[in-house]
Amino acid sequence: MLDLGAGSGRLTAELARVARRVIAVELDPRWAARLRGRWGNVDVVEADATRLPLPHEPFRVVANLPFARTNELLRLLLDDPRTPLVRADLVVEWGVATKRGLPWPSTVNSVVWGAFYETAVARRLPRSAFEPPPAVDAGVLVFRRREALLIPTEAADRYRGFVARGFRHGLRSVVSARAVVKGALARDLDPHQWAELFSL
Repeated sequence: MLDLGAGSGRLTAELARVARRVIAVELDPRWAARLRGRWGNVDVVEADATRLPLPHEPFRVVANLPFARTNELLRLLLDDPRTPLVRADLVVEWGVATKRGLPWPSTVNSVVWGAFYETAVARRLPRSAFEPPPAVDAGVLVFRRREALLIPTEAADRYRGFVARGFRHGLRSVVSARAVVKGALARDLDPHQWAELFSL
């Protein structure tokens, strides 16, 4: 189990109770020092989580992501489908949770990540649930590895280029007019529809 941005260890403590092994990553040396030695099954890594080498064996992430670095950490976890991430339960800003968890309007990242992961918003967390409270509410955003991938992992780079071109220049720049509903925009299509277009 990987805990990114462990901070004071509130979440780490709960993970230590249920997981065989937890890797708690914390950039602040003071927080990291306070975490060390508190649990026998927790390894504390003092590092920038965005530069962390990820495990080579299947792993899960449960983390309260630093709001200012959410996109960087999502890219770390999700950009390379060869990363053996099984599931990630992530506390993020509520706006990010709804943007990433809803199928429309889609974005390049939501389409590409959606080829390999199912995404859902598990719950909303009021800002009063945090100490100190942030400026906005948060949400639990869940990514689960698909049992049947929509795109083969070896085609991931080509697929990202295909999707990016479609968003930048319009759907007709990547497929024939016959394959697209008249008036449809790139953001109107979900990951399943994009994967179908890629396979034509």
